[in-house]
Order: sequence, then C-alpha cells, then structure tokens
Amino acid sequence: MIPDIHPEEYTYELHEEQIAKYPLPHRDHAKLLVYQDGNIRTQCFCDLDHLLHKDDVLIINNTKVIRARLFFHKSTGAKIEIFCLEPVHPADYEQIFSSREPVIWECLIGNAKKWKNGKLTTDFLSGDIKIRLTAEKIRQKGNASQIRFSWDASSLTFGQVLELAGGIPIPPYLNRDAEPSDLKEYQTVYALREGSVAAPTAGLHFTPEMMGRIKRDFLIMELTLHVGAGTFKPIQTERIEDHIMHTEHFAVNRAFLENIITKNRRIIAIGTTTVRTLESLFWLAVKIYRHGTNDDGTLFTDQWDPYQHKEILSSAEAIEILLAYMQKNHLSQLNGSTRLMIVPGYRFRLVNGMVTNFHLPKSTLLLLIAAFTGDNWKKIYHYALANNYRFLSYGDAQLLLP
Repeated sequence: MIPDIHPEEYTYELHEEQIAKYPLPHRDHAKLLVYQDGNIRTQCFCDLDHLLHKDDVLIINNTKVIRARLFFHKSTGAKIEIFCLEPVHPADYEQIFSSREPVIWECLIGNAKKWKNGKLTTDFLSGDIKIRLTAEKIRQKGNASQIRFSWDASSLTFGQVLELAGGIPIPPYLNRDAEPSDLKEYQTVYALREGSVAAPTAGLHFTPEMMGRIKRDFLIMELTLHVGAGTFKPIQTERIEDHIMHTEHFAVNRAFLENIITKNRRIIAIGTTTVRTLESLFWLAVKIYRHGTNDDGTLFTDQWDPYQHKEILSSAEAIEILLAYMQKNHLSQLNGSTRLMIVPGYRFRLVNGMVTNFHLPKSTLLLLIAAFTGDNWKKIYHYALANNYRFLSYGDAQLLLP
C-alpha cells in the first residue's frame, strides 16, 4: 500500500541567500551537521573519518557528470539549447560515448517553440580543425524529444564531441551561467564512469588527500548510478501517488555485492543516489525471487515496489540471490534501472547511515531524508537554517546516523 503522504507537509522556507552559489575554496572545510541518536552537533566535513567506526563500509557513486548542454543557433538567430538526458541508440552508456557513428539521445529542448523542424548545426574546434555537429529531431516523447546527433569527423567519439562542444549542466537553482571553474568543481574527485547530468553532490566535499586518508582506514566500495535531471523535479501533485518518479540506470560488480554482506559492518552511503541504488538492489532481489527478470531480461525496480510486496527476504538473502543470478547468467556486472521512490514509512534494508547535502523543499530527496530520520528532519533543517549552513549542491553536508 502506498503511504498516505501529503507533499505540502515536507517543506521549509529557503531564501536565495542561503543557497550556495559556489563551493568553498577548500571542499572538505564545509560544515558537517552530525545527527546521531536524535542529537545534533556541528563538525567539519574533514572530521568525517573520525566520526565513523573503523569497520564501517563506505559506498560511493563513481558516476561522472557529462557536458550535457549543447547550444545551437538557427539562421534567424534564435538560440536553442539541447540537454542530453539519456541514451537511446546505442542504449548503453559506454557504447554511446565510444561511438564514432551518429547517436540518438532523449533530450530536453530549450526554446523549443523556435525549432519546429529541420536540422540545427553548431561548429566547434578540435585542435585547429573545425568540426560541425548536427542535431535532428526524430520524435517527441512527452516533454522530451529524441535527437539524432551526427558530426563530420569520424576520428572523434561522441564522448569527445561532448567534451569539446558541450557545457556542464549546473543545477538550475544556482540561477547563474556555468563558469570554467564548474568543470572541475561540479565533479567528485572519484568520478569515473560518464553518464550523469547532475553530480552526486555529497561527494563534492571530498578532496584527493581526504580520500587517500579514508582509504587507508576504511573499506570503500564503488557503485554507479547515472543521475538524471529528474533529481531537480519538485513534487507538484497534491497526492504523492500521482508524482511520476524519474528512471536512473545503475551498475554494480560481483566484488561489490560480496563485500556489502560482510557481517557486523555498517553500510554508510555517500549521497542519496547511493542510497537509492542500494535499496533498489534489495527490491531487485525480491523481484527475481518472485518472478525472475522482466520479459525482455532487464532488471528494474519500479516506483512503488516496496509498498506493494510483503517482506520475504533478509538483506543477506537478497544479496545472495543477486550473486546467484549473476553466476547463473555468467555476469561480472549487474546492470539495472530504478524509479524507486523512498518516502516516510519506508524501512531501509541495506543502508545504516548516510552522508548527504541539504535538499530543496518539497522534493523527493527531502522525503527520503524524512523516511530515514522520521519527524526529526524538521529539527535537522531548523538547526541548519538557524546556524547559517549553506544549502543545496555546493552547500554543506550532514551525516545521518539514526
């Protein structure tokens, strides 16, 4: 049963001046609100390793933000922005970024009313060579469009095209244009696998030095969830069941699954994207246990799966089912997608603690925090507002250990 949630109850007053427009000069000097056993205190993010148990397992999301914003001009002078959301053909992220042939993406179009039909082109430089990139609208899909991209240089992959021609997609609530510094700052130091159009922002606080220190003392495991633009989508419906959650793609390998079921270790998720992936894995296992895969062989956790199935597996049993599935199908990596929506009333199966930033009012991410901390989310946010914490992507962080 879907919980009876009223989104208007999950809001707070956030003023423009409380939104961090830029990161601090030293990422790890951000404030860290520590919520533990119902109590709240302020620490420095650089103290994180001193606040955890030595046998904790830290899970990070190694996704890398792509330069997903492409700008074109019509002959009339109209500026058209094409925002790449997710691949259509090839549908695999690694294949589409390595492709030297035309590719198709699902995209959002800025100033779409000015582009009814026809092709758009833009020129960019690769060294001293001018390259032409062409965009052609294939079909409409809701408020998104499928766009075919082609370019007149077979020596370049599409990933290289984006690096040369694209812009970094900083969040819209920053209310400013992207700057050269964002190319580095809006990326975690452990970013590896291209595919996100938004950063897993809890990880932005880590520096190479801090990561080196943590890796000496803790087991750190990596997963990949490519963050979609839907992460910024506010809840605009009166009833929670009417909100349509966005789909995001993830991947984990065998060693990852084997390590997270090690006994007597807390799992600390760095970021809400990591939380959603871990919890989605549990419900994938439930689905495999009950029904096997989807008809097309894909693995998918739907929005309300946890609220429509009875508890039938322990966390360890769920991971063992996923490992058995991988062995049966000769898989070294488990690929899936999720629309999981975590709201108050949800019981967490794999996550024992999390590090996250402060989220927008009336957002799905705030609902996730409320699910993890109960009504104390109000106390946490009130404390942060009263103590001049910096909010959202470039803002301060919180360590939640209920």
